[in-house]
Amino acid sequence: MLTLTENASTIVRTITTQTAGTEQSGLRISSPAAESVDLAVAVAASPEPQDEVVEVGGARVFLEENAAVVLNDKILDAEVDEAGAVRFAIGDQSAFQS
Repeated sequence: MLTLTENASTIVRTITTQTAGTEQSGLRISSPAAESVDLAVAVAASPEPQDEVVEVGGARVFLEENAAVVLNDKILDAEVDEAGAVRFAIGDQSAFQS
């Protein structure tokens, strides 16, 4: 299952609360096909019925079925640059374990 770094959790929680205004909202990640690594990200008020929900530190990420397959063993990281833009990165969980 996808995991989130502490930075990603904080940034996702901030984005979704500011954009959607509710604690039930989350960041929804979708993919056009199970084999595809093309991912789309959007703020969603709630998960779709088939979404897998990942919750870490109050941050909620909704994974569409295809995206859940692609991201099963991954970790989501995030940072905010000097201009205030958010940059997400996906890596292998093993690379972040000590």
